[in-house]
Amino acid sequence: MNNWISELKELNIGKIETSVSLKKYTTYKIGGKASCIVYPKNTTSLIKLLKFARRKNIKYKMLGNGSNLIFSDNDYDGILIKLNEFDNIEIYGRKIKVGAGYSLMKLSRVAQKNALTGLEFAAGIPGTIGGAIFMNAGAYKSDMGYIVQTVKVLTPDYKVVEFENKELGFHYRTSFLKKHKDFICLEAVLRLEKGDKTKIAEVMKNRLKRRVESQPLNYPSAGSVFRNPKDMFAGELIEKAGLKGKKIGGAMISDKHANFIVNTGNASSEDVKKLITLAQETVKEKYNVDLLLEQEYVNWE
Repeated sequence: MNNWISELKELNIGKIETSVSLKKYTTYKIGGKASCIVYPKNTTSLIKLLKFARRKNIKYKMLGNGSNLIFSDNDYDGILIKLNEFDNIEIYGRKIKVGAGYSLMKLSRVAQKNALTGLEFAAGIPGTIGGAIFMNAGAYKSDMGYIVQTVKVLTPDYKVVEFENKELGFHYRTSFLKKHKDFICLEAVLRLEKGDKTKIAEVMKNRLKRRVESQPLNYPSAGSVFRNPKDMFAGELIEKAGLKGKKIGGAMISDKHANFIVNTGNASSEDVKKLITLAQETVKEKYNVDLLLEQEYVNWE
């Protein structure tokens, strides 16, 4: 065990898991081992943890549901931080105040039960609120940028400040937080509209049905691999390039939806990365289109 882990435990900042297989914490079910995962109890504990990591020069990363990350097969010699304890929720009128660690899918169901519309797009997105705001998660021509009113953020100098929507730089699958990773989402206020419970439930049901029919949910994956180029669909380009069903090791470009890479069993991170590179190079060669990765590489340096 790293010497600093025993020191970390003495800080009494929350639950700590050591020598953790990242296969349990990523939706791809790939990756090496992490030295530790820490679950801070509150903002004070989070600040204490960050100060410790920076003082000791230990690398760290925020980890939501691991639904958009490609960890390497190497061990992660650092601290992964999960904000599961940041799961408060308050509903007042058309607004929901919710912690960064709350499940986005669960929140979409809470909104429906409270006759609030605007979160239907999130019914099938397996992320946390913090992760969804970080990458501006979306579907069905909507995203977090349309519904976030304010976000409470921890700054690099440990101040808690509130950002308005216009300050968060929401664009297609990106945000201010994605470009400034030292700023950490703690809590958000979402502004929804009043709607009809039954109609909202029907929309969610239909979209989940479409998701099941069009996406390879029977295998581990991390959702869409690439952003859609302007006026095009990444999956269509990959399919036309003849790569649908292409396998490298235990990873495969899905034969159901070509913008998904799936783990068919014991895929390595390297297998996934090779398929990503192959898709990018082939589509560039055939159609002169650059496929931009929607997912994030972690621990490949």
